[in-house]
Amino acid sequence: MTGASGAAYGLRLLEQLIAAQQTVYLLISAPAQIVISMETDLKLPSHPMEIQSFLTAHLKATPGQLRVFGPEQWTAPLASGSAAPKAMVICPCSSGTLAAIANGLSRNLIDRAADVVLKEQRQLILVHRETPVSVIHLENMLRLAKMGATILPANPGFYHHPRGVSEIVDFIVARILEHLEIAHALQPRWGL
Repeated sequence: MTGASGAAYGLRLLEQLIAAQQTVYLLISAPAQIVISMETDLKLPSHPMEIQSFLTAHLKATPGQLRVFGPEQWTAPLASGSAAPKAMVICPCSSGTLAAIANGLSRNLIDRAADVVLKEQRQLILVHRETPVSVIHLENMLRLAKMGATILPANPGFYHHPRGVSEIVDFIVARILEHLEIAHALQPRWGL
């Protein structure tokens, strides 16, 4: 999770991944922690191990199902191609993170893990949340799409007649889960 607005998307995705019994490595930036405290009632502790304990209890995850790494934990498994995950989702994804990944900067563990996922030709989904987008953002998105990343902006549809913000959030989270091929019951697929 990065510091773009839209913490609800990332938190709901995390909740759904845990419920689907997936093992999750959570990388969370300091700006993401600030945004979470501004946009939600969730007050995360400041250190990765404390966040891990807090979220494991909060989400009722099984022991070891959720591992949290800080942005400077360069020894984390995700920093190496020999331990590349099958998929990585950055949700929400700030324009700064998008630019860093598109240009191979690896400023922190989030950028480095995304770089590893790309170089190992695994699935990378970027849930860009900022609007409007500039030519720079569009060029970075195009560059990443050409590298095989999926650009999945947080642009919900409304044909399902959402009755509240949670259903709008679920629309995007459902799309992410579908790209990850993880079953969910958030909403029916179009025409089904």
